[in-house]
Amino acid sequence: MKKLLLLFPLLAGLGACDDFSLLPPKEEMGELRWVLEEIPSTKTETPDTNDFLLSIQDAEGHLLYEGTYGDAPAYLPVSPGAYTLKVVSIPFTVPAFERPQFGDEQVVVVPSGETVTARLVCTMLNAGLRLQPSPAFQEAFPGGEIYVRQADTQLKYSYEEKRTGYFLADAVSAFLYHQGNEQALFTRQLAPREVLTVRLEVSEPGGQVNISVDTTRNQTGEDYVLLNAFSVSHARAHVGEKGVWAYGYIVGGDLTSAGKSVKTEDISKTTHLALAENSSVTEKAACLAVELPKGALRDALNLVDHPELIGRQIYLKGDVVGSYFGTTGLKSTAEYQFP
Repeated sequence: MKKLLLLFPLLAGLGACDDFSLLPPKEEMGELRWVLEEIPSTKTETPDTNDFLLSIQDAEGHLLYEGTYGDAPAYLPVSPGAYTLKVVSIPFTVPAFERPQFGDEQVVVVPSGETVTARLVCTMLNAGLRLQPSPAFQEAFPGGEIYVRQADTQLKYSYEEKRTGYFLADAVSAFLYHQGNEQALFTRQLAPREVLTVRLEVSEPGGQVNISVDTTRNQTGEDYVLLNAFSVSHARAHVGEKGVWAYGYIVGGDLTSAGKSVKTEDISKTTHLALAENSSVTEKAACLAVELPKGALRDALNLVDHPELIGRQIYLKGDVVGSYFGTTGLKSTAEYQFP
């Protein structure tokens, strides 16, 4: 559940006196906005940024917002000062298989009366470890089990385990359990974004265990890519560029209608739709107006025939233009993908 708390420092201590003269004058208030500049993607899936966890706090540590990215407001009015914004794709505290965590943290200063946008670029925060026990190793230690420990937690790897285990970026130690005995195998320091592949070998049955790092697969960030696409806010800085990908959430349409908000139901126009940074945004000025050319693309994406698409994340390829229905636009749209 989202928590939205507008905690202005000067409110503290007002109590029952209700001395609202202590509040900053309206003209001194600033505006804090935020965008995800890039979206990380694993080889098998693209995370839904609606589900990312966002927290915003002031310099005193008071929370202004805590909840999902999709439920966050488009902006917050704030007093002048420093603010810390943190976003993560998932909570991650203990080792687990196939649980890469992406995120970023930024501190921004909002001057009096100005709008500041925090640009969050998500990278992998934890680290991955694969183990490859060779056939000779398995023959030398039949029925063995390998445990990788980190602090007071551990993750069990069977000989058949093909998945990547994820750990906090810190030291890990591997141990072999065989016939009631424990044998230390190795200790490694894992760095953020690192995916380490370790091969376990023996020269002969009963011989010494050899540990080697597979440098052909030990690549920073090997298991994920950053999609080469612009967020809605990022696209505004690329007006005039053609054939680019943009991503966001379909939030409505009928941008010819009067008013500052996009229409979210009973849509009557099939020629375009509105794309926003997250699914809760309906402010027209914060949206990218997307042209739906006549043909298969319009048939598949128009909101008259497909109102169920509202709220879905999508990637679209087209030309960024400075003005389309009174906001930045994406025209000559040629391709689309759902994550």
